[in-house]
Amino acid sequence: MGKNEREENGVDPENHNQDEGEKKKQLKEEELSVERIFENQEVPSWRKQLTVRAFVVSFALSILFSIIVMKLNLTTGIIPSLNVSAGLLGFFFVKTWTKLLHKSGLLRQPFTRQENTVIQTCVVASSGIAFSGGFGSYLFAMSERIAKQSTDTLDFKKLSLGWIIGFLFIASFLGLFSVVPLRKIMIIDFRLTYPSGTATAHLINSFHTPQGAKLAKKQVRELGKFFTFSFLWGFFQWFYTAGDNCGFASFPSLGLKAFDNKFFFDFSATYVGVGMICPYIVNISVLLGGIISWGLMWPLIEDRKGDWYPADLSPGSFSGIQGYRVFIAIAMILGDGLYNFLKVLSRTLLGLFHQLRYKDLSSEIPVADHSSDVSSQSQLSYDDKRRTQLFLKDQIPIMFAVGGYVAIAAISMATLPHIFHQLKWYYILVIYTFAPALAFCNAYGCGLTDWSLASTYGKLAIFIIGAWAGAAHGGVLAGLAACGVMMNIVSTASDLMQDFKTGYLTLASPRSMFVSQIIGTAMGCVISPCVFWLFYKAFDDLGQPESQYPAPYAVVYRNMVLLGVKGFSSLPKNCLILCYVFFGAAILINLIKDLVGKKWGRFIPLPMAMAIPFYIGSYFAIDMCLGSLILFVWEKINKAKADALAPAVASGLICGDGIWTLPASILALAGVKPPICMKFLSRGNNAKVDAFLGS
Repeated sequence: MGKNEREENGVDPENHNQDEGEKKKQLKEEELSVERIFENQEVPSWRKQLTVRAFVVSFALSILFSIIVMKLNLTTGIIPSLNVSAGLLGFFFVKTWTKLLHKSGLLRQPFTRQENTVIQTCVVASSGIAFSGGFGSYLFAMSERIAKQSTDTLDFKKLSLGWIIGFLFIASFLGLFSVVPLRKIMIIDFRLTYPSGTATAHLINSFHTPQGAKLAKKQVRELGKFFTFSFLWGFFQWFYTAGDNCGFASFPSLGLKAFDNKFFFDFSATYVGVGMICPYIVNISVLLGGIISWGLMWPLIEDRKGDWYPADLSPGSFSGIQGYRVFIAIAMILGDGLYNFLKVLSRTLLGLFHQLRYKDLSSEIPVADHSSDVSSQSQLSYDDKRRTQLFLKDQIPIMFAVGGYVAIAAISMATLPHIFHQLKWYYILVIYTFAPALAFCNAYGCGLTDWSLASTYGKLAIFIIGAWAGAAHGGVLAGLAACGVMMNIVSTASDLMQDFKTGYLTLASPRSMFVSQIIGTAMGCVISPCVFWLFYKAFDDLGQPESQYPAPYAVVYRNMVLLGVKGFSSLPKNCLILCYVFFGAAILINLIKDLVGKKWGRFIPLPMAMAIPFYIGSYFAIDMCLGSLILFVWEKINKAKADALAPAVASGLICGDGIWTLPASILALAGVKPPICMKFLSRGNNAKVDAFLGS
C-alpha cells in the first residue's frame, strides 16, 4: 500500500510512525521496568514492613557483623562495604524461615523486598556503630593503654562498659533527626545517586524475582561453603598460637629479614576476602605504601639512630623511630582528607548552586511535607512515578524531626559533661549548632561520590575543640570526645540518606526505614560495646604495636589531638619536614589523579590507603593483594561467574574468620590456651638452633 493509499484510508503516515515509535518506546520501557514485575504484588503498609522476624534476624546478623567490623577496626582499620552480605544473609534466613512456616501451614505474611530492606537497614545501622563508635580510633585513644604509647601519659579515661554504652546512646541518634526534613530534596528533587544505596536496592529487587532467587541460592551456597572453610581454618591455626609471635600468622613466608620489616603472608582468610571486595587500586596502594615505608624509609631513618634521635630509646618511643612512623602517616591522612574534604565541599556547593539556579525552588521549598510537582511527574517513567508516589505517602512530620533534634541536643548538653568533665556544655552547643549543616554536606557529598567524610569531620572537631580547651584544661580528652560526637552525627546522617535511597527503589516506606534505623542504632549501642569489651578483656596486649590487634588508628587519633593541643615541639629531628613533604605529596597525588581523568587516574595510588601500613606494616597488604589476584584470574577465566559469586565468596571468608574470633575470645577469657607454639627464629635469636646448625 503506497503513501496515497494510506492517506485515502484515513491513515496519516506521520502520525502512524509517531504512534509506532511511542508503542516501541513504551514496550522497551516495560521490558526495562522493575516495578512492572512487582505491580501485582501489594505493597504492605509501613507497620507491616516492620515484622518481629525481621528484627530477630537483624539482631543475630548485627552480632555477626559487629564482630567482623570490630576485628577489622582493631587490626588495620580498613572496612569494606558489607551491604551485599547483609542483604544476602537477611534474604536467606527469612526465606528459610518462611518456607518452613509455609510447609507447616503457619505462614501469615509472605516475605517481601520491603521487609528485606528493613533487615538490611537495621543490620548496617547496628554494625555501623562498631565503626562510628570509635572502638578502633577516638574512644580507644582515651584509654590508659594507648596513652602509655604517646608523649602524654596523664590525660586518659578508664574504660568502662557503662559509660561507653551511655555515651553512644546520647551521641548516635542526633544525626538521624538532622536530615529527615531534607529527604525529598535529596532523593526526588536533586535525584542524587547514592551508589551504595542504589546497588543494594538492585540486589534486593533481584532476590525477589524468580531468576534472582535462583542466583541468590547459588550465592548463599558459596557463602556457606567458604564460611565453613574460613571458620575451620581459624580454628586450626589457633592450635599453634600458645605463645607470642607463634603460629601461621607469624610465619616468615618471604624470609626472616622481610619478616622483621613486616613483609610476610599471615594466612588471614579475612584480608584475602577484603582484598576480593576492595578495588584493585586500594590493594596496590596499601602494598606500595608498605614498600615505601618499611622497605625504604624506616631502614634509612634507623641508620640515622644516634643522630636524628637517641640510640638508647625503646622501639615504641615516639621520640624515636615510632614518632616518624605515626606522624608521617598522620600527615598523609590529613593531606588526603583535606583535599577530598575541599573537593567534595566544592562539588556540593556547585551542585547546590546548579540546582537552585536552574530549578525554581523559591516559590516552593521542596521539604518532606510537600507533594511533587504534577507537571514534572507527567514526564517521569512508570517506575519513578510509582516510587515517588509511595515515597511521599508516609510522611515524617518536620516538627517531629526538629523537636527530636532539639530534645536530644538538650539531653546531650546536660549529660555529656558528666561523662567527660573536660567537654564543657558550650563546646557541645557549638558542635550541635553547626552539625546540621555539616551533616547535610556529608549526606549530599555521599550522594554524589559515595564517599562519607565522617572521620574527616571528626578530625576537624579534634583540632578545633582540642586547641580551644588547651592542654591545661583537658584538651586531649575534650578533643577526642568532640570527635566522637561529630563523627556519630555526620555518619548516621549519610547512612540514613543511603537507606532512604534504598527504600525509594524497593518501595519501602520512609517511616519503616527511619524506625529500622532507630532500632538498628539502638542495637548497635549495646552490641558493639559488648563485643569491644570481649576483645578488651580477652587480649591484654590489645592496642600494642606488635599485638594481633594493634588498633593503629587509636594511636593516630591520640597523637592528632596532641598536635592540636601541644604543637610540634615533641616531634623528633627532621620529622616535621618529612611531615610537610608527605602532606604536600598526598595533596599533589590527588590533584594529579583528578586532572588526568578517570582513564589514567584509576592507575594512580590512593594516599589514604598508602598511609595505613606506614605504622603497622604491610603484612595484611600481601593478603589483600592475594585476594585481588584470585579475583583477577577468576574474571579472566569466567567473568560472569566471578561477578555473580565473588562477593559471596569474599563475604564467606570474612564472616567465617570473623565469627571464629568469638569462641577464641571466650577461650582466652576462660584461661584455655592453645597446646602448641609454632615459632620461627633466626640463628642469632636462638642459641640452641645456632649450636645445632653449627654442629
